[in-house]
Amino acid sequence: MWSFIKKEIVFCVAFVCALASSFFVPVSKAYVGYIDWNTLFILFSLMAVVSSFRKYSLFNALGSALCSVVRSLRTLSAVLVLLCFFTSMFITNDVALLTFVPFSLMLLTPLAPSWCVMYVVALQTIAANTGSMLTPLGNPQNLFLYSKLNISIWAFIKLLLPYTLLSLALLLVSMLVIPRTKISVPTSSGRRNLNKKKIIFSTVLFALCLLSVVRIIPKSVVAAIVAVCLFITDRDVLKSVDYMLLLTFSAFFVFTGNMSNISSIKEALEKVVSGNELISAVLSSQVISNVPATLLLYPFSLHTKSLLVGVNIGGLGTLVASLASLISYKIYFSTASKAKSNYMLVFTVMNVCFLALLLALAFFLR
Repeated sequence: MWSFIKKEIVFCVAFVCALASSFFVPVSKAYVGYIDWNTLFILFSLMAVVSSFRKYSLFNALGSALCSVVRSLRTLSAVLVLLCFFTSMFITNDVALLTFVPFSLMLLTPLAPSWCVMYVVALQTIAANTGSMLTPLGNPQNLFLYSKLNISIWAFIKLLLPYTLLSLALLLVSMLVIPRTKISVPTSSGRRNLNKKKIIFSTVLFALCLLSVVRIIPKSVVAAIVAVCLFITDRDVLKSVDYMLLLTFSAFFVFTGNMSNISSIKEALEKVVSGNELISAVLSSQVISNVPATLLLYPFSLHTKSLLVGVNIGGLGTLVASLASLISYKIYFSTASKAKSNYMLVFTVMNVCFLALLLALAFFLR
């Protein structure tokens, strides 16, 4: 049980909050209405399809193809960081880090000094968290808030584009620290192992997910199609879906729904959050991470667009500000042999600098 709690701490917190709130708002049929089923449907669909892409080595093949043409350490590092930045827009920040951080450690460890490996992993984490903010597909909080905002996908992208562009510029400047040492990247066999038929099949399912995100096909229909198709063709992919994330969302939906029905708490949260969505989102994300912060603050927010900006830039800062940051942290500490003691310091300083500049931009634009 203790191992489960350590592994799924966010779910456990969400479950305890939902359970405690049920003592003040008795369980009823209204609980079902608390849950945003469309968000759960599209989250399930995307996680399943992206798991399929990972299983069939599409992302590793992409990384191998790009890295095979580089000739300097700085260029290789830039490719690895920008892979996280751009792919996270479509496969989520979590999956980008799960895919490319181990790949980067494998490539860089024999070629670069230990400080450089640590620095690149920290940059990859920032890149995944900032690149993912641009699209509804990039992270769970974007999927949820996009479903609530009555705007087009282009309006959504336009809202977050300034922060994404500034992040990209800062990442490029940050990479100037890395030396331009000449290197020879080992050839990977990843491209030879591709299952092209499976990738085409997964791409069709991914296209259905995109149509669902832009509200052309109902999300429940796409979830059913994805589930049935993968059940028939590859049940292992369905087993790899992060169902605990779906349960975590459900628990938070119940908790926030109950909070909205306790008048004293509702009034207090509305006073604190309404009109202060940006700062409330950034500060709460530093403590409970940006996905739970989104679900907690949304029912009490008047300006959802400010909340959207806040929870996205709020993913920077502390290690727990974005749960994706914990992924790269765990991978680095389980793989790297040197420079572990300095990782938290480097990671925190870099994140705080990025957060301060993006927050300054947010106040300027507002």
